[in-house]
Amino acid sequence: MSPKRQEPHRRHFSIVTETYPPEINGVALTLSHLVEGLRQRGHQVSLVRPRQLADSVHPISDASVTLVSGLPLPGYKSLRMGLPAADVLRRRWVQPPDVVYVATQGPLGWSAVGAARQLRIPVFSGFHTNFDNYAQHYYGSRLRSLILWYLKHFHNLTAGTIVPSVDLRDRLRAIGLKNISVLGRGVDGRLFTPARRSADLRRAWRAGKNAMVALYVGRIAAEKNLGLAIDAYRAMQRIDSGMKFALVGDGPLRATLQKKHPDLIFCGVKTGDRLAAHYASADIFLFPSESETFGNVTVEAMASGLAVVAYDYAAARAHIKDGETGMLASYGDAQAFIKAATKLALRRQSR
Repeated sequence: MSPKRQEPHRRHFSIVTETYPPEINGVALTLSHLVEGLRQRGHQVSLVRPRQLADSVHPISDASVTLVSGLPLPGYKSLRMGLPAADVLRRRWVQPPDVVYVATQGPLGWSAVGAARQLRIPVFSGFHTNFDNYAQHYYGSRLRSLILWYLKHFHNLTAGTIVPSVDLRDRLRAIGLKNISVLGRGVDGRLFTPARRSADLRRAWRAGKNAMVALYVGRIAAEKNLGLAIDAYRAMQRIDSGMKFALVGDGPLRATLQKKHPDLIFCGVKTGDRLAAHYASADIFLFPSESETFGNVTVEAMASGLAVVAYDYAAARAHIKDGETGMLASYGDAQAFIKAATKLALRRQSR
C-alpha cells in the first residue's frame, strides 16, 4: 500500500495593512496577491485596514475584513493612514489567528504589533516601503535618522521581517534589523506579455512604425525621481528625434510636469489588460527611482518584452543582466543612468 497522503495544515493568517485594493499601488497589489495565494492553498485569511473612500460607495460586507479609522496620508491624499486600534484588534482576535502579519509600519501597524504581543500571537512584519527615503522628499532629511530609528525598533519587536529580495535584506541588516527572511516575488506572465502589443495604442501615441517609445509606470511623485527619466529621454531624443515618452500613473507632480513638458504623453492610471497593453506597446522602460523596496514594475516591464534602464538595486539587481536584458547604472549616479539610456537607444537604432 502507498503511504497515506497528509493534508497540509490549514492556518489562519491575519494581515494588517494601511493599503489594499481597490487602492492602486505596489504594496496594495502585492498584498492582494499574497492573500489570494494563501486562500488558494486552503488557508483562512482575515484583513485589517483603514476605511477607504470607496467604502462609502461600495460598503464592505465581508466578515473577514475589519475596517478601522484613518486619516489621509500626508503627500498621498488618496491613501489613508490607519489610526491606533489596539482595542478593536483585541476584540477581533478573541479567537486568535495562528499568525499576524503587519505589512505597514504606521500607527495601525504599531498597535497591531502591541496587541499581538500582549495576546501572545506570533507576529511578523513586512518591509514594503522605504519611509526614510520618502521622508527626504516630503519633510526634509532631518527626519530621516528618527524614522530609521523607529523602523529598526518597530521591526525588531516582531518575530521576523519579510522582504522581497536579498539586496533589501542586506541593506536592512546593515542598519540593525534582525531575523530577516526573503519571500521572492513573481510576475503574471499571462497578463504581462509582448503579445499584448497594440498598433492602435502606438498610433494614439503618434509613434511611427520604427520609432522608439520609452515608458514609465508608477506614481507621478517626487520620490520616483522623474526629472532624471525626462533628462534621459531628452538625451535619447537627440539620437532618435521621433522618439516618444509615455507615463502611466498619477500623482502630485502630474499637472506640473504636463505643463512643463507638453510633448510627454500622460496616460493616467491603467490596470489589468490596459496596463499590460501599455507596457507591451513601448520599447524601453525608464525607471530611475531610488526609493524602491522591490519595484514590481521592473519585472512587469521585462515580462512585456521591454529593455529596462534602472539603478542597480532591488528587482533590477536581482533580474537584469547588464547589457543583455537591460541596462544598470550605479545607484544614485544620474549621469550613469543617462549614459545607460543613450547607449541602449544607440544599440536599438543600429539594428
